[in-house]
Amino acid sequence: MKDPFNPLALPHLNMFDQAQCEQIHLASLEVLRRTGVRVHEEEALALLKNAGAYISDDSLVKMPASLVEWALKQAPSRIGLCARGTDQVVVPLEGRQVSFGPGSDCPNYLDPRSGASRRFTNQDVIDCIHVVDALPELSFVMSMGIPSDLETANTYRQQFALMLEHTTKPVVFVCDDRADCEAIAAMAAAAAGGADQLRLSPTLLLYSEPTTPLQHSHTATEKLLYMAEQSLPIVHSPAPMMGGTAPVTLAGGLVLGNAEVLSSLVIHQLKRAGAPFVYGSGLHHMDMRTTISVYGAPEFQLARVGVAGLGQYYGLPNWGYAGHSDTNVMDEQAAADAVFSVTVALLVGANLVHDVGYIEAGLTTSPEMIVFTDEVIAMLRHFMAGVSLDAEALAMEAIHGVGPGGNYLTDEHTIEHFRELWQPTLFDRQRADDWRASGSKRLGDRLREKTIAIVDNHQLEPLPGSVREEIEHILK
Repeated sequence: MKDPFNPLALPHLNMFDQAQCEQIHLASLEVLRRTGVRVHEEEALALLKNAGAYISDDSLVKMPASLVEWALKQAPSRIGLCARGTDQVVVPLEGRQVSFGPGSDCPNYLDPRSGASRRFTNQDVIDCIHVVDALPELSFVMSMGIPSDLETANTYRQQFALMLEHTTKPVVFVCDDRADCEAIAAMAAAAAGGADQLRLSPTLLLYSEPTTPLQHSHTATEKLLYMAEQSLPIVHSPAPMMGGTAPVTLAGGLVLGNAEVLSSLVIHQLKRAGAPFVYGSGLHHMDMRTTISVYGAPEFQLARVGVAGLGQYYGLPNWGYAGHSDTNVMDEQAAADAVFSVTVALLVGANLVHDVGYIEAGLTTSPEMIVFTDEVIAMLRHFMAGVSLDAEALAMEAIHGVGPGGNYLTDEHTIEHFRELWQPTLFDRQRADDWRASGSKRLGDRLREKTIAIVDNHQLEPLPGSVREEIEHILK
């Protein structure tokens, strides 16, 4: 007889059921049919016109529902990002699998040595890349900072070259324009062993944005079309700000952002059907007292649940946020925000979760926040593993063998399984006397020491000399 019990019970979180996702989808289709989007790129306009979209006033595009439904059927449900120089998928973007990484392009750096916030330097970017490369729970890298001392006009190309040299993890990059995309893809292809190998085992993904509300700029659309043409993965994620550039209600913001994502997907799939596309909408709200677009808010986390749910409804890999805060230092507020956001990301099954290490609402990167969040992810992944209900886990034989009044410390079942219990590397579990004897270090002290130790000591295998030469040639 088949066992009627589920052998594994997993925690999860959903906000919308199928019918509610359908409601948001239909509302977004109506926005695209009735209101339309502005498209300021000639090739995209031609593709849309040939596919049956209605264009008026030179750039106002209205899309029939059938065109959107067609695009949704073309895009793949799985994308695998690989480690540098291998075909090993280390970031599987599918189902409810969750991978974490940092954010990009903060002007400010919270120095773990001095505790002071200052402008990023080139060395700070390298140090942050090494921190992410060293941490086991962070699966991909973003640039994290804009170097103030970089003597070049091609900042994004230089950032990518630094990431390529200083980590083997996949890179989520940002850039100015199509020319940047071409140069960055050429560098990645040099390290991957050619353009075909890069497409087969991609080590990079572009983050770009349409312009809220309901606009596709020339530059952003060129990048979207290039990545589709090359069949390289992209997340083209709008950033609606409720109360500013989007309706103040969460439902209205979701509808608007969804319409922007769907219209981006149509353009993308018209260029190359089946090209890899990640669903994402960075829906925030504006704090009406400060006019800041906030990260540490329940509304922001509700938006993350909603966006992940819509991505899963469409069967597309989805884009998320975690490990961030509005505070200006690595303090208790930052810790609370990190725990809250990582919990939500894991429970909803967001796939590609970025912005680990952001503080000051995305203006400052804190390497200490990155290291702290890595520990939080490890702890909460263990929570997400759930509870097994198979015969071994139910331990009936162990219970019978120990019997009333016995103990399980030396029982074979304990010896076999005690290592499955999570052990922290940063958090402290000592009694007070032992804690004092070991220096009375608070979490912040241990965190700073661990962060600086990674910066000082992390080593990785360098790029082959021939690849470095080719990258230098591309940069010049």
